[in-house]
This record gives sequence, C-alpha cells and structure tokens, in this order.
Amino acid sequence: MTTDILFAVWFLLPAAVANAIPIVSAKLPVIEDLDAPIDAGKKLRGNRILGAHKTWRGIISGIIAATFVLWIQQVLAAHFEWTKLFTGGIDYSVLPILLLGPAFAIGALGGDAIESFFKRMKGIKSGKAWIPFDQLDYIIGSVLISMIFVILTPLQYVLIFVIWFCVHLIASYVGFRLGLKDEPI
Repeated sequence: MTTDILFAVWFLLPAAVANAIPIVSAKLPVIEDLDAPIDAGKKLRGNRILGAHKTWRGIISGIIAATFVLWIQQVLAAHFEWTKLFTGGIDYSVLPILLLGPAFAIGALGGDAIESFFKRMKGIKSGKAWIPFDQLDYIIGSVLISMIFVILTPLQYVLIFVIWFCVHLIASYVGFRLGLKDEPI
C-alpha cells in the first residue's frame, strides 16, 4: 500500500506542478507580456467566460513546468533503482516526455478552466472557493488526458484522487499563508 501511495504522488506530480505554477508565475515580472486572459475578456450571459486569472502565461508556464518535472522523473527513473518504489511498474524510459508533459499541463489547466467556466456561469466570483470542484478539476483533467498514454489500476486512480485532493487543500492553505492566494481554500 505504501508503494501505491508513493506512486500516486509521483505519477500526478507533473500535473500538480502545472496546476500550481501559474500562481507563482503571476508574480514574475519577466513574463508580464503573457498575462493576457485566455478568454480575451469576453463575456457570456453577463459573466466572464473564464476570468482574469486564466492567462496564457499560466498555460505556458504550466506546460514548461510539467514537462520539466516529467523529464526529471524520467532521468531519476533511468539512473536510480529506488525510483521503482514510485513508478508503479511504469517504464518511464519509454514515456513521450514532450507529449505527456504538455498533456498533463493541458489536462490540469484545462480541467481548471472548465471548472472556472462553470463557476463564472453560476456567478461565483474568481478566487472564491467552490468545494470540492476547485480541488478536483485539475485531477480529473490530468487523469483523463494521461489515459491516452498510461492506463492505471482502479486502486491507483482512487489513491491519486484522495491524496491529491488532500494535498491541494494543504497547498492552498500554505499559499494563502504565504500571500500567494487570497482565500485559504
């Protein structure tokens, strides 16, 4: 069971980093020019389609971060035997890093954008909590898109959802305490 838990953390780590990195990249003035909202400020039924926080900077930084994390995982898996505790039997040497990395990011950020769309349509303001959807959107998106490349066991999927749901709650609170987020959850 311990190896299954370690696998759940390891496997979704690129997607989780892609989901979190837009918050960090928003604080970087170097890439300010990419701060354009994906929805271009357009509205549907009087509400923004996605909101101001869904930006091209977030997508690009998420794709770069997820691909980099997956590449590091591949390098570690190739050179260190102990990583077999984390890989769940997946041969990381054959994973298409330049496809799966961006796919993880697009799944995570796409899931978040879809959730944001429904949040806006329900009239929930950007940054306000919508539990449990805020915690599950990136997990659902990244798990679904990863199925193109890797099929896991039902237990692995359940653990991924439970563990990353809890990790998201903790990370959101830490981000709030560090001043990176406006709301604790």
